[in-house]
Amino acid sequence: MDLRLTLSNIFKEIVQTALISLGIFFFVYIFLVQPHRVKGESMVPNFKDGELLLTEKVSYRLYKPERGDVIVFQAPDRKVDFIKRVIGLPGETVEVENGEIFINKEKLEEPYIAQPTEGDMEVTVGVGEYFVLGDNRGASSDSRVFGVVKKKSIKGKAWVVYWPIFETKNSTGARTISKIQYSITDPLK
Repeated sequence: MDLRLTLSNIFKEIVQTALISLGIFFFVYIFLVQPHRVKGESMVPNFKDGELLLTEKVSYRLYKPERGDVIVFQAPDRKVDFIKRVIGLPGETVEVENGEIFINKEKLEEPYIAQPTEGDMEVTVGVGEYFVLGDNRGASSDSRVFGVVKKKSIKGKAWVVYWPIFETKNSTGARTISKIQYSITDPLK
């Protein structure tokens, strides 16, 4: 009888521990961080195909996305997540002209871009919207194709690349993701 009671108590503790662990996992996954895999070449050279990153979901509940942030969002009209860089903020006019980006007629300096930005367009970004571009402009489906991204479709800010851990020919290795600093300031600040 004591053996049965002991086994029953052990089983209850295992179930309780599993349920608590599952609850913690879902809380973290839903409210704090979510893993994503970089798919494709649209963010080369800063992010390579197959790298795994964590997207933190808290910042944009407290603050607005800023120019230079790398965000993860649900692609318009598709059930997949995209990773892109925020270029245009609400209230700004973004122009793509002769391979360069202009924000409110001021040229945006982008030292991380290896090739010019294709296309000619002018977009005024509305309230609660963001103009996003991939870092590899020649291989990126971004706001030049599908338009601005609504804030409600943004899942979070790319925070850390955690895999592969070490630098390889296909990856820079584990690292935190820092925002690019531009000379153009947010007009709404």
